[in-house]
Amino acid sequence: MDRHEAVEITGESRPGPWLVTCDHATNRVPEWLGGDLGIGPADMGRHIAFDVGARGLALALGEALDSPVIASDFSRLVIDPNRGEDDPTLVMKLYDGTIIPANRHVGPTEVEERLNRLHRPYHAAYQQMAKGRVILAVHSFTPCLKGRSPRPWHVGVLYSHVDERLSRPLIAALAQQKDICVGDNEPYSGHLPGDAIDRHALEHGRLNTLIELRNDLIATPRDQQAWAARLAPILTASLAEVQARG
Repeated sequence: MDRHEAVEITGESRPGPWLVTCDHATNRVPEWLGGDLGIGPADMGRHIAFDVGARGLALALGEALDSPVIASDFSRLVIDPNRGEDDPTLVMKLYDGTIIPANRHVGPTEVEERLNRLHRPYHAAYQQMAKGRVILAVHSFTPCLKGRSPRPWHVGVLYSHVDERLSRPLIAALAQQKDICVGDNEPYSGHLPGDAIDRHALEHGRLNTLIELRNDLIATPRDQQAWAARLAPILTASLAEVQARG
């Protein structure tokens, strides 16, 4: 496992075809930002700060697929690596009902420092590792946003209309699992210009898909291992189907 302030890389020499990515792996706030953003541990422990359970699932999938894993090592509230540099939600000031005090008055100089020390190094490493790989992005979603209806899906498969090659057979295969409620571009659309998939997969014609697990289903290492064991053969078969078509 290799670490940089912005990036955690696991299994870099693994020969499998995938690059497993986890853009929102941790809720860490760097010490040069004071180690926190002015919100309490309860908020930092929920989905606004990171994708709960996603890092463990990504690592388990990387092992099951014998493929490398790249994960961010900073909270999405510091700066969101799954947003383009010009995206207005790059540094969130309000998220799911919580005001982020350290971001309320953040200016261009502070944003540029976060880009240079975190966002850009993450994407530089991602770009290097993505060469010749199939991108498998791993995220998680909260069962219910504040004031919204509960989300019924267990697994969401997100994709852009620009490239549905891998996601379509994956959705079909998951739908055969009678105990899984599968979201087709749910709980939200997978097309977001400037996001990580756009930058590292769509712009280069690389096969890709993004999986979202409901975070209460992957809350423990045991759950993460179980879901990885279940998903890995489905992912492998879906990729083989696409490759067989040419």
